Amino acid sequence: MRPPALPPPLRPGDRVELVAASSALEGSERLEAGRRVLRSWGLEVGDSAALLGRRWGYLAGRDAERAADLAPGEPAGRRVPLLACVRGGWGAARLLPEPSHPLPAWLETNPSPQWLLGFSDVTSLLWARWARGWAGGVHGPLLTTLASEPLWSQVRLRDLLFGRGVAPLAGEGWVGGVGEGPLLTANLTVATHLLGTPHLPDLRGAIVVFEDVGEAPYRLERMLTHWRLSGALRQLAGLGLGSFSGCVDSDRDGEPEEARFSAEQVLRERTADLGIPVVANLPVGHTPGNAALPVGAWARLDGDAGRLEVDACWG
Repeated sequence: MRPPALPPPLRPGDRVELVAASSALEGSERLEAGRRVLRSWGLEVGDSAALLGRRWGYLAGRDAERAADLAPGEPAGRRVPLLACVRGGWGAARLLPEPSHPLPAWLETNPSPQWLLGFSDVTSLLWARWARGWAGGVHGPLLTTLASEPLWSQVRLRDLLFGRGVAPLAGEGWVGGVGEGPLLTANLTVATHLLGTPHLPDLRGAIVVFEDVGEAPYRLERMLTHWRLSGALRQLAGLGLGSFSGCVDSDRDGEPEEARFSAEQVLRERTADLGIPVVANLPVGHTPGNAALPVGAWARLDGDAGRLEVDACWG
């Protein structure tokens, strides 16, 4: 069964509201640069002043304030087609309801198809929406990273949001074979902390793409071992790996090579025997070009060719 269609394509003049669901913003320069990119596409972009002045400790405001960004008031007769997250860090998972707690307003109903853009900590929101069958999540640049993306990545995001096709992504085939299924892209650390919660989407037959940043190889190994022990990895139709930038063990600097593993060694060893295709080095993650990928869209992962194809279908 194919996933539900993506929201209708954006049109010039459509409204974009900003979401600060995670860590507090530090300065406005990168955010304003991202807003300029969206305006150059003909979109009307919400104001950032309130978000810049909002803080609760290291978070971008109290939970209720950040959750309210996900359910902005809409002018009469007009929907807000795109919610664009401004940065990652930490805090989005705090906005998901605990068992027996009532659903927050932003998850209670999905009155109209709506895009939600972001990555890293935003994985919690993207996956929680898809766990409820809501299409429209895009794992892609944040507003504070959009302007630093290469042109091809910016154009890819624009094409996806405006209803144009997106090109396949090239990587490196580690394990051969071909798998097809709904696409779930995520930060490995954030997705790991959704295991065992009702906000983890159905992984059976899915194509999952992981990325991460700043995690020592032993922590990557620990998380992937958790995924193996839970049985979740063997449910997949295919596994993609994006960038794992800064994933080095600085505590072992100066020790001989045999006393440590690289991130690539860990990733290869923990994924080699799953019986599914594995494609690594996809242009997804914290290293610029972070290729936009629609959550839940039908995907084909070719481990022989080292290729990820996405069949996006708009409403």
